[in-house]
Amino acid sequence: MASTTNSKHLEVNGDCLYTNKRYKMETNKVTVVLGAQWGDEGKGKVVDLLAVNADIVCRCQGGNNAGHTVVVDGKEFDFHLLPSGIINQKCVSVIGNGVVIHLPGLFEELKKNELKGMEGWQQRLIISDRAHLVFDMHQQVDGLQEAEKGKNSLGTTKKGIGPTYSAKATRNGIRIGDLLGDFEIFEEKFRTLAANYKRMFPSLELDIENELVRYKEYAEKIRPLVKDTVSYLHKEIANGKKVLVEGANAAMLDIDFGTYPYVTSSNCSIGGVCTGLGLPPSLIGEVLGVVKAYTTRVGDGPFPTELHDETGNLLQSRGHEVGVTTRRVRRCGWLDLVVLKYTAAVNGYSSLCLTKLDILDTLKEIKVGVAYKLKGKKIEYFPSSMPELSNVEVEYITLPGWCCSTENVRQMDKLPEAARNYVRTIEDYLQVPATFCMLDGNILSLLLSV
Repeated sequence: MASTTNSKHLEVNGDCLYTNKRYKMETNKVTVVLGAQWGDEGKGKVVDLLAVNADIVCRCQGGNNAGHTVVVDGKEFDFHLLPSGIINQKCVSVIGNGVVIHLPGLFEELKKNELKGMEGWQQRLIISDRAHLVFDMHQQVDGLQEAEKGKNSLGTTKKGIGPTYSAKATRNGIRIGDLLGDFEIFEEKFRTLAANYKRMFPSLELDIENELVRYKEYAEKIRPLVKDTVSYLHKEIANGKKVLVEGANAAMLDIDFGTYPYVTSSNCSIGGVCTGLGLPPSLIGEVLGVVKAYTTRVGDGPFPTELHDETGNLLQSRGHEVGVTTRRVRRCGWLDLVVLKYTAAVNGYSSLCLTKLDILDTLKEIKVGVAYKLKGKKIEYFPSSMPELSNVEVEYITLPGWCCSTENVRQMDKLPEAARNYVRTIEDYLQVPATFCMLDGNILSLLLSV
């Protein structure tokens, strides 16, 4: 969709330059779904539901360290590299240039989900030629680097994501396009990368010759799926196609704005959408922040509202809080509105989707973190220092629970008043409407604030 406007004049150094040029302004906007906390908010389910009305669903950053579970007709699909919308047979799935791709993992993921009933992906999966490759040696290096840190380890997934982004930043990385080009050049780059890692980590186990044979085969398997996704997306958007972007990880794991160094290695906030797909900010429309009704995180790092009591255990068990990728039990705590206000400022959410509200059904009282104090004084910012964040005192408000099941609720006005009040509290604090609420995997799509 595009509108055409006549430009009347341009003013340069006080002089008017008249022109008869015509130009197009794109009015078709991309919808973005982002995690608003530390991940595991339910983005995959939200994307799968929204993909019904989308023509294209894109991944823009991260790698197979992400983990989204989607249940369709009783079958559970686990996605790590694939966009969650790939289940929709009318929707094209794009893995953008900002994603780092472990080809063995990708083909294993495709095979597993194919066995569960995912059909026709060969006709609707497109991979950017600019995306960087994750090799097995990156994964080994990831584990060795974690071991070197000892007690200061970051709790990474050891999927090789960090080392791959590091290689990309130092311009030693290898892209999909390199693999599909002159294989002798690819081989030279691969041997150079392997030699560099071997110097840094003498214990690294590498079978270079076998890997080169394997990647020659991967090149032919992946070739039919690869495109210049930048030109592809711009053309499709100009033609009015509806594009949905699925953020991996979440805002508090962003390498710039998250709880550094306990973060991932990419920008999983709004900026990563532009750099990871080649889209300008002017093409971004709705930005949906997915918010779990309480807070969880996997791995190490400060967590101000974390609960180490029966309530924390209740949230973990009722919410089935186990990492899709790591299988680690997630740490659980009260909803932290300070975190959400911070990520809303960074990402500019136009609306929220609140998930897992039904997990709170049995609680008589529910606490919500609304402010941080340091040394007895309220602070008006989110700390960048981890020692500082570890020492904040959380100020809570206490709201009444609803003590009844909401699992079968299918209309917003049928929610208990206390549940509606809980959502209104979030909306009022953030000044962002909750346009969606997910209960027991079902999305309710009426504005509570109306």
